[in-house]
This record gives sequence, C-alpha cells and structure tokens, in this order.
Amino acid sequence: MLKGIDPRLSADVLYTLKAMGHGDVLILADANFPSDSIGAETVTGQALTMHNLNSADAMEAILSVLPLDTFVDDFAGRMEVVDAPAEIPAVQAEAQAAIDAAEGKPRPMISIERFAFYGMARDAYAVIQTGERRFYGCFMLRKGVIPPDAEG
Repeated sequence: MLKGIDPRLSADVLYTLKAMGHGDVLILADANFPSDSIGAETVTGQALTMHNLNSADAMEAILSVLPLDTFVDDFAGRMEVVDAPAEIPAVQAEAQAAIDAAEGKPRPMISIERFAFYGMARDAYAVIQTGERRFYGCFMLRKGVIPPDAEG
C-alpha cells in the first residue's frame, strides 16, 4: 500500500499511466472487448486488467492520477451503441459522472463508432480490461499534462 494512491490501481497500471506521454491514448474496456488481441497491437504489447472493477470504478481510480488532455475536444470518448449512436447507456452515464467529478465540471465525452473505436484501440498506448459486464462499457482517455508549480 502507498499513501495517496488509490489501492484499486495495480503496479502494472500505475507504471503504464506514468509512462504515457501527453496525447497518448488509453482504452478502458469492458469484459466483452477483445482486449487480449487488440492489446497485443498497442504500445505496451499486452492488455492490462482491472477485473475486480466495473467501468465507472476503474475510471474513477485511473482519473485519480491521470490528467485528461485540455487542449483537444477528443480528450475522452465512448463507444457508440450500434444503430443508436446518441443513446447513453447507464454504464456510460456513470463513466461520464466520474469524468465530470475528476474535471470539476461537466466535460462531455465524444462518441466513437464501434469499428472506429477498435481501430483507435489498436493504435492506443494501452488497453485496460475491467470486469464490466454491461454492454458498451468501453472508453478512450487521452492523457493531458500536469503544469509546473506556480513560481513564487
């Protein structure tokens, strides 16, 4: 255990989040996502896991240490529901609430068509698979920056 670090974050997940740079993409995937095969194509070359968590809890833990990009509109995205791209299932609403809480204000995710999402995932830095069993619990997060301390 470490002080100030969410205990839901494993050493492998923390290492990956730290190693990512500004603009790198992280995929947070549900239990049905092809994480192993797609994870093999990412920068890390393998999928990481947070199997004991649902999407919202994993999102909350990750956002406790990962800044989201403030320079782009696609700082976060959700996989669109097939044939209903405007639909926001409960799993996505919960993840959006975690983003809004971390950002301190409402900041809506973009929607990403299912096959475009798979393509983005293949080009991502890493894929983290959760234990989320609800459909469409798949998200993209783009890492931001931490500014320097104010000069005194």
